Amino acid sequence: MRKSGPPKGLISYLVLELLDERPRYGYELLGEITEISGGHWEPSYGSVYPILYKFEEEGVAERVERDDEPDRKYFALTDAGREELAEKRREIGGEAREFGDVVLGFYHLYAALATDGRFEVDDADADWGFSERYSAWVVEQMIRHHERDFDEFERIDASPEEFYAEADGSEAADADGSDASDAEGSEGASGAEGSSSGAADD
Repeated sequence: MRKSGPPKGLISYLVLELLDERPRYGYELLGEITEISGGHWEPSYGSVYPILYKFEEEGVAERVERDDEPDRKYFALTDAGREELAEKRREIGGEAREFGDVVLGFYHLYAALATDGRFEVDDADADWGFSERYSAWVVEQMIRHHERDFDEFERIDASPEEFYAEADGSEAADADGSDASDAEGSEGASGAEGSSSGAADD
């Protein structure tokens, strides 16, 4: 369960990936991140530029002068920045569940504002509202994006607790399987090569 918003370091990671692609300036990064989110999330100006200046101070990024845009502050990734990016990829790779918690958490809040009698949100004079119709639209969009980016949507009949338990069990089994395979491979190598060691292959 998360106790705040998006996972820590997300914006820094996205900035590093985009700078690794090519030099960019602050507002360009904001636009790119907004586009990646499908236009539904944009980090603030006050969050991106401090990251760029911090990266510059730490030698992770450097300013790039452009003759065609002399007044615009472009930033490019340095070698140290590429090392930082490799570390950030590992960090973000381990936070997939936290991303899922953010998505589920805000959807639950959205549905609660539509259904929980403790909340009395006024209907806005606009196209949007907290209702079954708009809840269904949100879910529909998620399914469409899933099918666009992955494959045909198939429902998973499991509660969060059941799903997490199954996922944790799969990860543990994979780890055990890898260890067993490594052990079997080492034994096989030892048997085939007699006294020679397989340590150099690690």
